[in-house]
Amino acid sequence: MTDALPKVEGKGLARSAGALAGLKVIDLTRVLGGPYCTMILSDHGAEVIKLEPPQGDEVRDWGPPFHEGDASYFIGVNRNKKSVGLDLAQPEGRQVLLRLLEGADVLVENFKPGTMERWGLGYEEVLSLRFPRLIHCRISGFGATGPLGGAPGYDAIVQAMVGLMSINGTPESGPTRIGTPIVDLGTGLYSAIAILMALHERSRSGRGQFLDMTLHDCGMALLHPHAANYFLNGRRPVPTGNPHPNLAPYATFRTRTCDIFIGVGNDGSFRKLCEFLGLRELPEDPRFATNQARVTNREALTAILDARLAEEDGFALCPRMLAAGLPAGPVTHVDQAMAAPHTEHREMVTELGWFRGLGTPIKMSRTPGGTRREPPRFGQDNAAVLAAHGFSAEEIATLREKGVLVEARRR
Repeated sequence: MTDALPKVEGKGLARSAGALAGLKVIDLTRVLGGPYCTMILSDHGAEVIKLEPPQGDEVRDWGPPFHEGDASYFIGVNRNKKSVGLDLAQPEGRQVLLRLLEGADVLVENFKPGTMERWGLGYEEVLSLRFPRLIHCRISGFGATGPLGGAPGYDAIVQAMVGLMSINGTPESGPTRIGTPIVDLGTGLYSAIAILMALHERSRSGRGQFLDMTLHDCGMALLHPHAANYFLNGRRPVPTGNPHPNLAPYATFRTRTCDIFIGVGNDGSFRKLCEFLGLRELPEDPRFATNQARVTNREALTAILDARLAEEDGFALCPRMLAAGLPAGPVTHVDQAMAAPHTEHREMVTELGWFRGLGTPIKMSRTPGGTRREPPRFGQDNAAVLAAHGFSAEEIATLREKGVLVEARRR
């Protein structure tokens, strides 16, 4: 394997320099969407320098649980990065940022729109002229313009506003927040994709560009198939619980030991399921012969399948179904999923020293990514990063004395 790294004990560790080795990212983001984006890049070899405000990234406090004062919320999305505490509200802090941007490929920030411009760091007016190859990715709630331009955005608020909550939950529960911060995570993913697209285009044009990424747009982009259904039939989508709005059977079913999820994507799979369960007469019933008929008669079909599965051991049944080519799986808890043999096989739990986290889902044959470094303590790389960018020991000491370079979080 090329670019192999020294042997280090752990799990889910990087075994190469990574597909993005040599890429330099200046990360001004906090909370989740931006840090998740830059962690994806860092997993695959990008050097990510996280510049934190004097108070630090606030999710360092979003606990319990904590490790040495840092919350799990921070730890889960900030591995492989370097941390520098920098007060950008001071002119000297902005000058430090400009020096760090020399040779940088990407700047990611999630300040309120207009903040960088007020600091004299706007992309069009300053950064694109001084650093023409720089890709500036801004992540905001709603963008800078339009009826909601400049408004603050948070995952749950955007889930509510773009319709995601309205299609999650059951008819009894009503609209329900999705349990994982899907808008923030989706925005991080879309932003990473946008950055890679811009890097690819830059290889042809030699020019950087500005990426306007919003929670609003990315959350709305996650509405499939409900938006597609609405565009075609004009009917307002409603929460359906676990069943799929367009397929049947595609839902949870109760067994003697656990709930299981069965997913049937076409009529052939339904016939195969019925053969497996000894319900050979069902595909001949006009109510269930086609997917359209099964969706229309969902309640009757569910009652039949629930009755058939009620005495089965779901944990034993699902492996047999998978072996037969039938998509099915037990509904497990998070701790059970983390301990599953296939999780171990796929290296989806990563460990390095005290750190444990979710591994990278991006598996590459020649340049595999993964964990390289534990999440940083606040400001732990202050001196090392500045020295690597040409700051003298005297300059670093002066920046410390002025409170521009921040060693301990200000509360």
